Order: sequence, then C-alpha cells, then structure tokens
Amino acid sequence: MANRQYHPFHRPAPTRGRLSFIGSVIEYYDFLLYATAAAVVFERCSSPRSTLAATVASFGTFAAGYLARPLGGILFGHFGDRIGRKKMLVTTMTLMASRAS
Repeated sequence: MANRQYHPFHRPAPTRGRLSFIGSVIEYYDFLLYATAAAVVFERCSSPRSTLAATVASFGTFAAGYLARPLGGILFGHFGDRIGRKKMLVTTMTLMASRAS
C-alpha cells in the first residue's frame, strides 16, 4: 500500500463522524436545558395570575426552535451548496447573534 498524502483540511471519515456526533450531543443538551427551564423555572418568573400561559408560551418557543432546525438545515444547506458553506455559516451565526442582542 502506498502512503497516502492528505490535504491539510481533509479529515478521515471517522473523525468527521465523531465531530458531528459531538455537535449533535451539544445541540440536544441545549434543548434539554431549555425544556427543563421551561417546565420548572419559567412559570415562576411570570406574573402570578397566569402560570399556565407562561408554561404554554415557553413550550411554544421550544417547539418553534425544534421545528425550525430541520427547515433551516434544508434552506441553508441548499444555499450552502450553491453559494458556499462558509458564507452560509457566517450568515447563520450573524442571524443568531443579531437575535440574541
């Protein structure tokens, strides 16, 4: 067998798979933390008159984020293949940062 030379940015498939798995674990951990906070904490932070409405609203935002993930993946994946993945990564990070502030 010949010694293969790899491009500096090319990673073997098992390494990419592990990185993808770690990213998914972190993302689902984020959803778990938000769901726990929505069930336990958010109802106490709302007005005492309507704890049910606060819980429903917090789970509604949780559901919206959970449903938006695959739709965003389809949309930004499509444009990432056409325009470039780096540009789409910068776009999504900018959108997330602008919404957070």
